[in-house]
Amino acid sequence: MMSMTPRQNVSLRDYSTMRLGGTAAFAADIHDRQQLAEAIAWAEGRSLPIIMIGGGSNIFWRDEGFDGLLLVNKIMGYDDVAEGDAHTLTIGAGENWDSVVERTVAAGLSGIECLSLIPGTAGATPVQNVGAYGQEIADTLISVEVYDREAHSFSTIPNGECGFGYRTSRFKTTDKERFFITGIMLKLTTTLPQPPFYAAVQRYLDERGITEHTPATLRGAVIDIRSHKLPDPAVVANNGSFFANPVVDHDTFSRLQAEYEDIPHWEVSDGIKLSAAWLIEQAGFKDRHDAETGMGTWPTQPLVLVNEDAHATNDLLTFRQNLLDAVQTKFGITLHQEPELLP
Repeated sequence: MMSMTPRQNVSLRDYSTMRLGGTAAFAADIHDRQQLAEAIAWAEGRSLPIIMIGGGSNIFWRDEGFDGLLLVNKIMGYDDVAEGDAHTLTIGAGENWDSVVERTVAAGLSGIECLSLIPGTAGATPVQNVGAYGQEIADTLISVEVYDREAHSFSTIPNGECGFGYRTSRFKTTDKERFFITGIMLKLTTTLPQPPFYAAVQRYLDERGITEHTPATLRGAVIDIRSHKLPDPAVVANNGSFFANPVVDHDTFSRLQAEYEDIPHWEVSDGIKLSAAWLIEQAGFKDRHDAETGMGTWPTQPLVLVNEDAHATNDLLTFRQNLLDAVQTKFGITLHQEPELLP
């Protein structure tokens, strides 16, 4: 018997910051591990599929809805154990991520300050190895606490077994439906961050003559940069960056650079990373507003697809495909989306 009664026929628009989608047959808020185990048993006893989400900032839902049990992770908790300069933090997966960053910065801790203002919950950060401005969660994560649906038990997965890569992990790929994340453990430090920093952050600091490099000054810089560049999903319906920066081989890059001398690029271990935003702009989707679908791109960041007046997820999918086709036609590159289409 569940300690709460699942809600029935719940609009999924309320569970994605893109604010589109159909209806879930059942939904329940999960506040602790016992409730999670009970909810899973309840759904499995009725042969219902289960999806667990956090803040809904990196997902959007099909118009057909979800004929199963939607679990909303609200498992809270924040514990800080200090040992010299090192601090071990145990954080509930349902904690608001930016609030976690804010607390660590207020405590003078360094390691995740550049991940400020990223929407969503703490438990979502390992899924796509959240990163920004030179930091990513894999840099500081010790382990992930999960409910293993195959073993029907709770367990802990260390960093080295998470399969982290650029904006990916085993939780997003090989084991996408196997684990429900209930908590994360991070190791931060009181040691001050050292320059040089990520180019946009360093430029911000230099332009303002900021020479005191603390977690607080870096958080302030990132918040200001992001606020001017990206829409607040609580105000404007969006999923943040909709596409990942593509990585191409050296031959492909040489071909592109021969035609586009100023193409932005970065050397990475497996090739050349290109700017998806630049590709989208060049393909004609900068500050795009499409009356037919009700979708658009954010004026200062074309990576962000915005629901301006869309009525259905199919509108978003049509606009997305038009953008993908334009980039593919112009550059021969297929962009890959970051938010997940559920179910």
